[in-house]
This record gives sequence, structure tokens and C-alpha cells, in this order.
Amino acid sequence: MAGILVKRLFFFVSVCLAVNLALCTSNNIPNTKKTYIIQMDKWSKPDVFIDHTKWYSSLVKSVLASTPEKESTRDEEERLLYTYQTAFHGVAAQLSEQEVTKLQEQHGVLAVFPETKYQLHTTRSPLFLGLEREDGTKLWSTRLSDHNVIVGVLDTGIWPESPSFNDTGITGVPAHWKGACETGRGFEKHHCSNKIVGARVFYRGYEAASGKINERDEFKSARDQDGHGTHTAGTVAGSVVRGANLLGYAYGTARGMAPAARVAAYKVCWVGGCFSSDILSAVDQAVADGVNVLSISLGGGVSSYNRDSLSIAAFGAMEKGVFVSCSAGNGGPDPISLTNVSPWITTVGASTMDRDFPATVKLGTGKIVTGASLYKGRKNLSAQQQYPLIYLGNNSSSPMPGSLCLEGTLDGAAVAGKIVICDRGISPRVQKGQVVKEAGGVGMILTNTAANGGELVADSHLLPAVAVGEMAGRAIKHYASARNATATLRFLGTKLGIRPSPVVAAFSSRGPNFLTLEILKPDMVAPGVNILAAWTGALGPSSLPIDQRRTNFNILSGTSMSCPHVSGIAALLKARHPDWSPAAIKSALMTTAYVHDNTYKSLKDASSATPSTPYDHGAGHINPRKAVDPGLIYDIGAQDYFEFLCTQELSPSQLMVFGKFANRTCHHSLANPGDLNYPAISAVFPEDSKASVLTLHRTVTNVGSPVSSYHVRVSSFKGAVVKVEPAQLNFTSKHQKLSYKVIFETKSRQKAPEFGSLVWKDGRHKVRSPIVVTWLASL
Repeated sequence: MAGILVKRLFFFVSVCLAVNLALCTSNNIPNTKKTYIIQMDKWSKPDVFIDHTKWYSSLVKSVLASTPEKESTRDEEERLLYTYQTAFHGVAAQLSEQEVTKLQEQHGVLAVFPETKYQLHTTRSPLFLGLEREDGTKLWSTRLSDHNVIVGVLDTGIWPESPSFNDTGITGVPAHWKGACETGRGFEKHHCSNKIVGARVFYRGYEAASGKINERDEFKSARDQDGHGTHTAGTVAGSVVRGANLLGYAYGTARGMAPAARVAAYKVCWVGGCFSSDILSAVDQAVADGVNVLSISLGGGVSSYNRDSLSIAAFGAMEKGVFVSCSAGNGGPDPISLTNVSPWITTVGASTMDRDFPATVKLGTGKIVTGASLYKGRKNLSAQQQYPLIYLGNNSSSPMPGSLCLEGTLDGAAVAGKIVICDRGISPRVQKGQVVKEAGGVGMILTNTAANGGELVADSHLLPAVAVGEMAGRAIKHYASARNATATLRFLGTKLGIRPSPVVAAFSSRGPNFLTLEILKPDMVAPGVNILAAWTGALGPSSLPIDQRRTNFNILSGTSMSCPHVSGIAALLKARHPDWSPAAIKSALMTTAYVHDNTYKSLKDASSATPSTPYDHGAGHINPRKAVDPGLIYDIGAQDYFEFLCTQELSPSQLMVFGKFANRTCHHSLANPGDLNYPAISAVFPEDSKASVLTLHRTVTNVGSPVSSYHVRVSSFKGAVVKVEPAQLNFTSKHQKLSYKVIFETKSRQKAPEFGSLVWKDGRHKVRSPIVVTWLASL
């Protein structure tokens, strides 16, 4: 598989870029107005303008098609959507294709980006992550200054009444905070607090693309109607809530990763999606407001670094010292399915925890199959009674509309009184159950596809329903093809101590990073399956409009859930080490991550039940207890990242979108992209078979004992001999930097990438970097 993956890599690149270009340029009628983001050179402002806003407005006005004078002013105001001035510099405006062409010719215009639509990447985890012990003692003292760390959450808003945002005992708003509490329907000034320190909304780009928000159906305020934003904010920094549960499931004490940190909610997602101009404005404003961490659980397609507005804004946030964490996406287990791949972004994949919600299917033969469910309703199936079982597919590998239980595909006469088997895919899992219920079915068995493997994601269904793995589903469907097939369903509550765990989630997006093979992505994995966290009061736990149940907490799965775990841990690390850069925090998380489960075997991939690779789990699973004291860190400054961009064959004008704010220029300090001081090491041998030796360089900073000595251990590879020089690093002071080089010498070019690791040890710390070796000559 890996050999095929690398062999096809550049074919995928060309196809993906071609498709993206086609999507951006199709249906472009010259006079049709669309939203564009215009990046400006801040330093080119003519002196005649008193501020940048006036200059930007004048530039846009100069290219607008002529309109009657009385409509001109109103048209200009409606066309100009946002001004960006902190992490990004420029404007968002509605323009025709002709107007864009004129604008690109204007002095000071660096780049123009078409509006892009993003989608959301939809408690036991503190204990599972070691943030506190079974005896209740905590890793971080409550006296630490984590009270002053502010996490900006870009999402669907927040439900301020949730007990997870209680500010009892939390001191006043940090002095560095410059944000605001914007009011609107359902959200007033008093909804902000010492916990929720700010709330803002961004919808101009959304409305320009989708029309005005219907304020009767949707809160045009920071109030969260969807639930996703409340869940992610609660995961980041939810206050301690005892007795938290979802309908009795996962009962216990809920808390966010950094329960004393503050939350600033930036609502950028609406019923119809999330738009890049709104997201960009939120990042820009959040950095100006004073956030320390940005948690962004959403993503779009992958564009080149200089064409990705979120990537450019994240670069600006990094320059200001803000840690940016993004979800990797839910495109797994397909390879090359990652989003948010820029090296200055921390890209987070998803894994399971050691908690499950078991449910069983008992067949008429007496065989019992174990699955998962969060069903808790009045109507339960009798364990002593068997119910007719039906599958409307043909047991082939290709599902049918009826087997997918899509709306309008089930015949009530055929399914009434029966347990219906439904294949995953196309429609939401809980919606399939509602279709079965409306058709008269008494229960549902939801079967995984081959892509999902044995991974079990629990849902709060509206009828008795059990999710089962792909192999178990096949067996049940085979049995259902017999005459008089029967079954019953049973729900067993919450089970802890699941082994093996963690496991890389099947849906978690995978590498490699096709923009730059030398930058290994994702960076790490964190809990993202069946996560209990705060929930909106506007929607039931199934998220279906018909669901009238209301709960304070809900259980969700996705890399959207894993991203805020990392954001919250980053907030804790920032509190403990306020002088650490975003790269230092990322390094601490990556080099202390583990790659073995609780059975002491290699982390597995849920989609295949085989060992996962760094393309699946990155550096490994986060380990906060180790990250607080990593020993050594790989630090990277803004100029270092810019030097990386200088290796990416970008033109001077393309580089300017990253370098103009600080007037950065290429010093050509990196021989190749793999020389970026990244905590992961990816050696890529070029196609030229004569190139048999590759040397990569790294520099580590001592953040442990002032006097310490580290020796190295490196994996052996079939295709290459790997040497590290020097093999020992002797530090004499804290914050001392020492460099080493890793020399790869090919002995047998392999058709597939090889994986291993490099570990520095001093008797107390293990500073681990994953290694990937790839030979492009195998194309």
C-alpha cells in the first residue's frame, strides 16, 4: 500500500490542483459578483491616507463598475465585507471577475484569494491523558497562572448557560485581554464572564454567498444552536462539573483539558457552512484581542501554502506568538486525506480512549455480536424475545439505497415490526435510525463499511440501535438472508478499561503531506472518539430536529474533538512555560508522544486492526504528563518557517504573502525542506539514483537540567544506514542550543517508505522523533 501511495503521489498532486483550479474558475460569469480576499502590502500605504482602512476602501472603490451616484455609496459599503489588520492585512470584498483583474494591477496588492467554503470536522479524557490521577490529585497546581491563558475557539458559537462555563472561583479577566462581548439575539453582555471572556460573530462572507441569515430560525449571535462549538470549547477549558453524563452514559466528573483557562468564542460557522473570509476575520480579530491559543476544528481542501488564506493567517498568528491547533480532517482511512498541513499549524488526528458503550445483537441462532450504542429511550426490545430481521441489500460490496436506509427508500409493509440492517454511508448515522423508525421498524443494526473496519462510534439514536463492525456486519447480513431470521438488541451502559487503547480512528485523515513530503503530518493524535463534553440547549443529542430531548452534555466523535484536546494541553503548557514559542509547545507535545497502546503493543489502525504508521498517528498519542518536562525542544522561529517556504519553489511575489509584514527575505539557510528544525524527520531521496547520501540538520534547546548529557538511539532500516553525529550531546546550561546531523546512506532503494525513530536519552527524558525514509526513484 505504501509503495503504491508514493508511486501515485505526484499524480495526485497534479490532479488535485487541477480540480481545485477548475472549481475556482468554473461558472465565472464576468459581471457576477463573488467574495474575494485581497491581501495587501501594509507598508505600501500612500501618505495621503490617514489609515489602512481608508486606503483599502479607496482601492476597492477605484475598481468598482460605475453605478448611479445615489447608489454608489451604498454599493461600496455593501461590497466591502471585512478589513484585516493583525494576523493578515487586506480586505474581503464582493467583486466581479473584471474588477478583480483591475484590482490585481493596483499598487500594494499582494494576492487575491477566492472565497472558500470550510466544513466542521465533526469525561474521561483528562484521566485517560494523565492530567489527574485516580486519587484526584492533579498534574498542574491550581495556583499556576493558567487562569490568564485565553483560548480562542473558532466554531459555531457557545451556550453560555452550560455548567462547563461556570466561572465560580475564577479571578478577573486577564489584563492583556482586549476583546469584546458582542450582543445579539439570545446573547447579552452578562453571558460573558470571567470564564467566557469574549464572544464575537462573523457572517458577512456567509451572507454574501448564501443570503441573509433567517434570524427566526438561527441565532445571529454568539449563541450556539448547533452544539459543535459548545462541545469543542468545553473540551478545551470546561470547568469541573460533577455528575456529568449523557442520558446516564459516561457518568462522572467532566472537565476540560485546561479547566482554569479562559474561552473566547468566535462564531464563524452557520447552517450553510463556514466561509474563509469570516474565518480569516476571526483569526485576525482573535490575535488582536489577545488570545494565546487558537483552536480551529474545521477545514477545507488543500491548496498550496501561498493560496491558503487560513495558512497565511495562521502564519501571522504564529508571528505574534499564538499557538494554532487545527483538526486533520475526517477523510480517513484514505491516504493523502489531510487538511491544515502547514508546518506552523499543529495538525491533530483522532484516536480512541479506554472507554466504550457496549451493546449486543443476539441472533436467533444464539450467537451474540458486540457493538456500541448510546440509545436510552422508553422503548426497549425484550432480551427474551426475538424480532424479525431484515436487510434490503444484496450482500454485494456495493450498497443500495434501501440498504443505506436513505429517506423514502424503506417500504413500511416490509420493515414494520422488524429490526432493519442499515449500511453506513451517504446520510448521517442517526438519520438512518429515524428513517427506520418512521417506516415502522422496531430497531436498527448499523453496519460498518470496509473503510470503517471494526471501529465503533456510538450515537444517541431515537430508536433501539446498535453499531457493529464490518466483519460482524457481514456475518449478520449473511444470517439475515436466511428465512425467518431474528435478533434482539441489548444495551450495556458504560465500560472502562477497554484494551487495546488508544487506537487510531478509522475516520482520522492520513498523510503523507503531499504539499511537502519532508514535513510529516499529522503531527499527533488525541482522543476524538466518543467524547463527552458540553452541549447546546437548543438541540437534542442526536442533532435531529425531531429530537426533543435536552441534555447538558453530549458524546461526539471526529477530529473536531481531538483538536481541542491539544489546544487545551497547549494552554496548560503555555501557563507553565509562558516564554515558550508555539513551536516549542508543539515540540514538547510531539517528542513526548507515545506509540504503544495499553497492551504494550504498537498503536493500531482501527480500519485494518494492523499497526499504524507515522502517516496515521504522526509523532504518536499526546502525553501531557511528559510534555510539561520534555527535556529538549526543537524550536522554530518565524524566519525559520519563512526559510522553509524559500525551499518551496515559490516566486518572490508568492513569498511576499508571508514575508512582507516583517519584510522577510530568503537567507537560504536550509539546504532542503527536510532541514527545517521540525520535531519529526522525513528523509526524501530524489529520483536521481546517484544521490545515495542525504544529510539533515537539527538543533535542540535544553529546557531540562542545566547540566545534562544525552545519548542517541536510532532505528535500523532495510534500505538505509542512518548515522547521527555527534552521538552524544553534553549541555552545561539551561536554554543552551546544540546541533546534530542525521546522515542517511542508501544501501537498497525501497519501493515503500520505511518508518522508525530517533531518541535522545539522558536517563530521565526520552526525546523521540519519528523518522520516515522515502525513495522517489520508486515512482
